[in-house]
Amino acid sequence: LQSNGCGPGFAEENISSDEQVMIKTAGNTYLASPNLPDFCGCSPGWSSAFYGAECFDSEVHSYLKNLGKKKSSESQNIDAKKVELEQLLMMETKNYRKTIKFYQKLLQKERRSKGPETKSMLPKLRGQLQEMKSKVQFLELVKKYQMMYAEQWGVESYVLPTVIHNGKDDSMDVAPMDESSLLLYYNTEKHQCNNQNGVRVLQAGTPLGLMAYLYSRNAFLEGYVQQFLYTFRYFCTQEEFLQFLLDRISSTLSSASLDPSTSLTKICNRSFYILQAWIEDCYSVDFATNTDLLGTLKEFISSKVASLNGYGERLLSLLEDASARKSGSADLCSGVDKCKEESEEGRKTLHSLCKKLSEDVSRKNFYWKLSKGMGPIAQYQRERLHASSAVLPKPCCSSFTEDSSVSLARADEVGPVLLIECSAQQLCWQLTLLQQEVFNKCHPVHFLNSRALGVKDKCVAVPKAVSAETVSLKVCNLFLSKCIQDQYLLQLLKNADSISTWVAAEIVTCHTTKRQVSLLSKFLLIAKCCYEQRNFATAMQILAGLENLIVRQLPAWKILPAKVAEIMEELKAVEVFLKSDSLCLMEGDRFKTLPTIPSAHVLAMHVQQLETGGFTMTNGAHKWTKLRNIAKVVSQVHAFQENPYTYAPDFKLQSYLRKRITRFKDADISALAADNCANFHQIPAEKHSRKIQDTLRRMKATFQ
Repeated sequence: LQSNGCGPGFAEENISSDEQVMIKTAGNTYLASPNLPDFCGCSPGWSSAFYGAECFDSEVHSYLKNLGKKKSSESQNIDAKKVELEQLLMMETKNYRKTIKFYQKLLQKERRSKGPETKSMLPKLRGQLQEMKSKVQFLELVKKYQMMYAEQWGVESYVLPTVIHNGKDDSMDVAPMDESSLLLYYNTEKHQCNNQNGVRVLQAGTPLGLMAYLYSRNAFLEGYVQQFLYTFRYFCTQEEFLQFLLDRISSTLSSASLDPSTSLTKICNRSFYILQAWIEDCYSVDFATNTDLLGTLKEFISSKVASLNGYGERLLSLLEDASARKSGSADLCSGVDKCKEESEEGRKTLHSLCKKLSEDVSRKNFYWKLSKGMGPIAQYQRERLHASSAVLPKPCCSSFTEDSSVSLARADEVGPVLLIECSAQQLCWQLTLLQQEVFNKCHPVHFLNSRALGVKDKCVAVPKAVSAETVSLKVCNLFLSKCIQDQYLLQLLKNADSISTWVAAEIVTCHTTKRQVSLLSKFLLIAKCCYEQRNFATAMQILAGLENLIVRQLPAWKILPAKVAEIMEELKAVEVFLKSDSLCLMEGDRFKTLPTIPSAHVLAMHVQQLETGGFTMTNGAHKWTKLRNIAKVVSQVHAFQENPYTYAPDFKLQSYLRKRITRFKDADISALAADNCANFHQIPAEKHSRKIQDTLRRMKATFQ
C-alpha cells in the first residue's frame, strides 16, 4: 500500500533491529514481548485523528532520523534514539520550568518596584519562553512519532485479504490477491510525491475490509487507527471487532515465532497493538459499560496468550489500570503515567504563562462588539472575512494565581445575595471548574449517534418527565442494533439545562427590580468572562437562561445599562460563530495552549449534521470519507481535555453554587415568576386612577 506522506515511513527503517528480538526457552522460540517503555502509550491520540497523515511533517521525521547517531556513517538504533530523546526532553522541560519561575519572580518584582531594568528584561525573557515552549512541544511531537513502533508490523495491501481469511501458509503471504472487493480507493495529487500515479486514499470498504485495513502499512501514522476507534460502531459492534482481533491472534500466535519477517508474525503483533490502542483510548465507552465484552477479553488472554506471549500479562495489567482509573481508585500510576503527570504539571504552568503573556493584548483587539445597526450575523460575517484568527476572544482576566476566595458565611442563605457580592471573575472561575469536572468525563464517542438518544436542535435534549433509561434507541439509530451505546451525553446536556434553569430562576425570584438589574448584569458579565476564557459551554448555558421567554419579558431589561445590555448581543454573536463551523474552535494554534470547553449541544448538532445522509454506497461499502470527517470533528473533545483550566478552586463558593443549581434545576420558571410582583410591568396608582377618570369624563360627554 502506498504511503500517503512524502516522507519515508518510520516502520521501514526499524524493521531490521526490532523484528529480530527473540527469546529462546527450553528449545522453543517465542516472539519477545515489548519492554515496558515500548508497550505503554500505544494509542495514537486525538491529533492523529484530526491531522491524519499531516500530523507528523518531514521536519519531525528528519529530526528522529538523526537521533541516536554519533557519526553520520553509523546505523540507526532505536534504543539510542529513545535515550537521547528522553534526555533532551527532560533537559529542555527542566530549563523551561526554571525560566517560568524566574519570569514569575520578575513579574512580582516589577509590580512592587516598577524598575526600568525589570521592564526591559521582561519582553526579552518572554520571547525566550516562547522559543523554549516551541522546542519542548516539538520534542514531545517527536517522542509521539517515535512511539509509533507498531508500524513495523504493518503489511502490504496484497496481504490484507490474508488478514481476513486467517491464512496460516506462508505461501499465501506473497500470492497476489484482489482487494477491490474489500476496499475502494481514489487517487489524489494533494501530496506531491515521486510516484507519478499520485497517492491512493481510502474511500470506502466493507466492514471486514475496514477492519483489515488496520493492519496496513502506515495505518497508525496516517491516523486511520484512531479514526477507526472513534467510528467503527457505525458498521460493526464491539463484540464483532473484538472477535476479529482475537481470531487473528488465535490463528497466528503459534506460528508467529517461526520467522519475524512473515506476514503471520506481523498480523499477530499488529493485533496486539491494535487491541492495546483500543483499550487505552476507548475502555470507558466500550469495556467499562459491557461486562460481557470485558470478560471475553480477559478469559482469552488468560487461557491462550499469557502462557505463550509476554503481551498477555501486559494487557491484563493494562485492563486493571484502566478499570482503576475509571472507578477513581487508582492511587499508583505506572512509570509512563508518572511521566504524564509531570508533563501535565508543566502544561499547567504553560497554560498560566500563556494567559499571563496574553495580558498585553488589550480589549481593543477583541472583535465581538457589535456596531449599531448591524445584526450579529452580519457583523460576524464581516469580521470573519477580515481575519478568522481574530474572531476568537482573547483572555483578558488576570492570572489565576490571584486569591479568588470569598467569605461564604451566608452560603446557606436563601436568595442570590452571594451572587451579587462575588465578582463576575470569581464566579466565572468556579463555574468553569465545575463545568470542566463534567466535561472531562466525556469521550468523543459520546457525541456520536445522538439522535438515537433523543437529542434535538433548539429544544431540551431530554424532557424532565422522561428519564435517560426510557429513551428509545430504535428511532434514528445509526449504530448497529446490538451495539451498546454509553449515554453520558444525556447527563452532560441535562447538566447544561440545569444551569440555564438556575440562571432564569435566580433572576425571576428577585423581589425588586433593582435587584433583578444587578443580577442580570452579573450573569451577563459572567458569561462574557467565560467566553473570553474560552469556556463556551457555561457562556451558552447562561445565554439560554437569559433567553428564557419569561426572563426576556422582565421590566428590568429596560433600565439595564447600555454597555451591559450590549453583552447580550455579543453572546448571540458568539453563538452564531460556534454554530457556523464544526471546527471553528480548532482554528490556529491557540487551542493547543489555551484551555477550552465547547458547548456540548452545539457540538452534538454539528455531528448530527455530518451524520445526515447514507453511510453506504450502492455496492454496500461504507463511506470511509464520511466516517473520517466525523472522527475529525469529535477528536476535538480529547484535544480540549488535554489543556485543563488551572484556577485556584474555592470549594465553599463551589458548594454554594452546587446547592443553588440543584435547588432550581427542575424549577418551573413561569410558576416562580407568577409569585413575584417585580416580574410584571406595574402601572402607578395615580396614573391608573387618572385614566379611569378620563374615561368616565369622555363617556359623560357623549350623553350630553
